[in-house]
Amino acid sequence: MAEQTEDIVGLVESVVRPLIEFPDELQIEASDAEDGSILVELHVNEEDAGKVIGRQGRVIKAIRTLARAAASRTNTHVEVELID
Repeated sequence: MAEQTEDIVGLVESVVRPLIEFPDELQIEASDAEDGSILVELHVNEEDAGKVIGRQGRVIKAIRTLARAAASRTNTHVEVELID
């Protein structure tokens, strides 16, 4: 994993971990695509999914915005997906 990918994963983890009730079940997988973009997949307990999504998707949208802002320094595209 590239250094920037590790930084993005660390950022997402530091935002998500305090929100959830079962932090031991948090899994974050990141992969670099051929086009240089980064895909970050969050796996949480199904009871925590609502907390990560937030009302009308505001929390997950904020997490995506933070990840994209951090990656914009190097003109990299980032996608953050919540996997049930």
